[in-house]
Amino acid sequence: MDIKLPFEFKVNLRTFMRRAGYAEFNDFNANKISYARRLGTDFYPRFHVYINQKDGFDFLSLHLDQKKASYAGSRAHSGEYSGELVEGEANRLLGLVKNQMDNQQTNNQMEEKPKSILAKIFKF
Repeated sequence: MDIKLPFEFKVNLRTFMRRAGYAEFNDFNANKISYARRLGTDFYPRFHVYINQKDGFDFLSLHLDQKKASYAGSRAHSGEYSGELVEGEANRLLGLVKNQMDNQQTNNQMEEKPKSILAKIFKF
């Protein structure tokens, strides 16, 4: 499931994913960095996220790994790209994105300097 991030989302994605409870995972075979969040104490099942870019937008490509690859030398696995658990995690991540954007907006408003009385009168 792909989650399109808003263009205004100005947060370091590595930091965002760590705050969302994901650990960075460096896949040397695919030469890609991804993020994983376990559902329990075992390594599987886990949510797995790749960060992709398309048309100037960042996407979180989310799926659920149920188990390790079944065959030696194979990278194929039992991944679910839809379903109740995946949709719930996607909604959780979207809520965290919205929360972060609300915080950005609040911080931007607080950074505005108060105008002097002359600036208020002459509107500059």
